Amino acid sequence: METRQRRRRWPIVAAGAAAFTAVAAISAQIAFAATLFSDNFEDGDTSGWSKSGGTWAVVSDGSKALQQSSAGSENAREFAGDSGWTNYTVTARVKPLSFGSGGHAALLARAKTSTTFYRLALLPGSVQLQAVNSGSVTVLASASRSVSTGTWYTLGLTVSGSTVSATVDGASVGSGSSSVASGGRMGVQTVYASAEFDDVTVSDAAGPGPTTTGPTPTKSPTPTKSPTPTPTTTTPPPSSGWPTPTGQASVSGTIQVSGTFDGGMKRYCCIGDGGQSESQDPMFNLAAGATLQNVILGAPAGDGVHCNGDCHLINVWWEDVGEDAATFLGGSNYYVTGGGARHASDKIFQHNGPGTVHISNFYAEDAGKLYRACGNCSSSYTRHVTVDNVRVTSTKVVAGINVNWGDTATFSNITVIGDSSHKTIICDKYNGVPKGSEPTHVGSGPDSTNCLYDPNTDVHWS
Repeated sequence: METRQRRRRWPIVAAGAAAFTAVAAISAQIAFAATLFSDNFEDGDTSGWSKSGGTWAVVSDGSKALQQSSAGSENAREFAGDSGWTNYTVTARVKPLSFGSGGHAALLARAKTSTTFYRLALLPGSVQLQAVNSGSVTVLASASRSVSTGTWYTLGLTVSGSTVSATVDGASVGSGSSSVASGGRMGVQTVYASAEFDDVTVSDAAGPGPTTTGPTPTKSPTPTKSPTPTPTTTTPPPSSGWPTPTGQASVSGTIQVSGTFDGGMKRYCCIGDGGQSESQDPMFNLAAGATLQNVILGAPAGDGVHCNGDCHLINVWWEDVGEDAATFLGGSNYYVTGGGARHASDKIFQHNGPGTVHISNFYAEDAGKLYRACGNCSSSYTRHVTVDNVRVTSTKVVAGINVNWGDTATFSNITVIGDSSHKTIICDKYNGVPKGSEPTHVGSGPDSTNCLYDPNTDVHWS
């Protein structure tokens, strides 16, 4: 799991003894519960979050908070964290500003997709703990409660195995059992309502996360080696074979995607010439926050998929990679979950923008590299990649990064097929250079700074 933290905010506590007691209590909690993510929005931005619907902005309300201001939005969501999170507690302060008919403000856990998750919802007159499966709602527990607009409430949502439980202001709402989602990100949501959200904290311990009385840790953009997350995709990487298309879809130009595009496992073809020219158009061009899922890209596929901001590629397959399968351009977090790619003479995933690429449950065959952080783009960034539960065969390098710019690559559960001599390079190191020059190769293999993995436990050869 990736640890993401935000800037500290030290609140004013009137009495010294009270301050000591509060901080001591929080310190004790933190000692037993690792903080996976926290955000108090004091830096004034939503870096690390991905939006789906609604009108979101960081506003000042005593302190800074995240506000969704469009009460007419049917489904407004912001997601953060890692799709590999399984058992954790998420807490947040939530202030409803207005409720429309059937409206609510909510905290989400194990967001497997944008419509499948667990939800703790504030409604006028009640609080409900819900399991939401592709938009279908099952109420696991509920409590009658006066919920007023303009009032802050502290919500806590814990997922542990198949048990889901919730609290509001420290009082239990109830618990229930569900198998809707075994893992996923956290999020906040409004449905026909406007609301503000603040002091979001995710802890990997089952139980209340740190309260908002104490200091909030600062955000660090650098991932650290952590326990292997449990894969959440329903399509694990195959040992062999390729999916059979359900149909054919003719492509004559770039398909623009905002929101979610579900291809229904059809084969989309064709665009470009199948060569290595970087001037080719992409087959799919994803707007910030978009999701592309259940798609087979036939050959030629031009320059594959372009992500212009945070994006999700779920169960996407490339039959024959031309220039690149996907290029990540301008976001903070990009997720590749499930799917596979083959016949990439250079690389499969090209990371040109900032942020972190998360690759999980993926199959790579006959490729130069699975991932490459750009070493000579016009803009130089510190970039990160996490690679988990990935199988590669006939692939020269799993990930290439630029150590002089502080890039990191974190690996877990990597299976290399058909390489008994261990020639496949897991992590290749370069020194990045300005555009127009060629990066310098400076080494390969694990270390404690840039290439984060244990070759004895994180890599398996078969």
